[in-house]
Amino acid sequence: MWIGWIEFDLLLGDVHSLKDKRAVIRPILADLRRATEASVAEVAEQDLHRRAVLGVGVVASGAERVTDTLDRAERLVASRPEVVLLSARRRMRHSDDD
Repeated sequence: MWIGWIEFDLLLGDVHSLKDKRAVIRPILADLRRATEASVAEVAEQDLHRRAVLGVGVVASGAERVTDTLDRAERLVASRPEVVLLSARRRMRHSDDD
């Protein structure tokens, strides 16, 4: 079993409140769920208006499937004009890893 995850550090555009932030983040999370069929959540910086950290996690039988899913997620986030992708940090592990 392969486990992979990616964290996206985002700078949001014209956002002045947490309500505005939710309006930007919610559609991105929904698109990520649809496109990747993976677990998706805002995982940090919930109290900041213009920053967000989104996480995507996937489990699959092969490393290629995990890599493809994480690549698809990264392309989707990078293509969103309402956010600036500051960084994407990814990791993969096999179930036999110590």
